[in-house]
Amino acid sequence: QVQLAESGGGSVQAGGSLRLSCAASGFTYCMGWFRQAPGKEREGVATINGDGITKYADSVKGRFTISTDFAKATLYLEMSRLEPEDTGVYYCAAEHSYGPSIYPPLRPDKYNYWGQGTQVTVSS
Repeated sequence: QVQLAESGGGSVQAGGSLRLSCAASGFTYCMGWFRQAPGKEREGVATINGDGITKYADSVKGRFTISTDFAKATLYLEMSRLEPEDTGVYYCAAEHSYGPSIYPPLRPDKYNYWGQGTQVTVSS
């Protein structure tokens, strides 16, 4: 069982930056950030695997950066040029393995371990 704990959410004006962190209780091969806006389904934001391969949602490419610190068992999401559309609850997720693709999946249903989430609010 892997436990995940997010931190770093908050409120920021459009154009600003935030850094999210996710502390993991154990190692998993694949981790990612997901978000859920009010009234919308949870969606993948950025994922990374143990080989450092990343995948981003088109809406955040060039603005968000996912990274890991294996020594600290921590996952990060650097968010810049934030937009009101980025508002939502951000979740950290992890999984031990996934399918044959080299890219870690953005589909939430591919992950079994989830954190409690942290709120990000971007005002215009």
